[in-house]
Amino acid sequence: MKTTHIEIAAIAALSLFGLSAHASCSDPRVGSQQPIPLILNHRHVGPHEGIVGTWLVTYPNGQAYIQWHSDGTEWENINYPILGGNICMGSWEALDRWHFFRNHYGWIYTDGVVSGYFNETETDTLSNEGNSYTGNNVTIFYDTHGNEVPAPGAPSPAPAGGYPGTSSAVRIEP
Repeated sequence: MKTTHIEIAAIAALSLFGLSAHASCSDPRVGSQQPIPLILNHRHVGPHEGIVGTWLVTYPNGQAYIQWHSDGTEWENINYPILGGNICMGSWEALDRWHFFRNHYGWIYTDGVVSGYFNETETDTLSNEGNSYTGNNVTIFYDTHGNEVPAPGAPSPAPAGGYPGTSSAVRIEP
């Protein structure tokens, strides 16, 4: 009996290593990013839950999944090409019951090599039912030495104070 369990575990482990390593959350070969269709079942969210959870966020130039964690950290996976950088993370704090501030960082890659990073700060307002939010943000781009630079592909110079933006999000139920 003991040998059978070991054999089953070994077969299971070997089959996992045989899976393709090509899976990813976005495909850099796709030129145009389409909105992600989702069927969401909304429920009333209690005030103790606030912003914590998983969200589908829409920006003017893309969509992302963001997880807000109860320990004040968050991470985001945006539908940008992997080779340019599409994972970023940061921290957040509640300003009050309905408003949240996020300080967010990510690497920027050029031809697969780190060429800089960005910092996005955002203030979000949670809806009364707790299943959506809207936000205003500012993003500043830096080279690897910490000097402010224009956004990748944008003309010089970078706008004073960074690039303003907006977001809207809907909660994804467990």
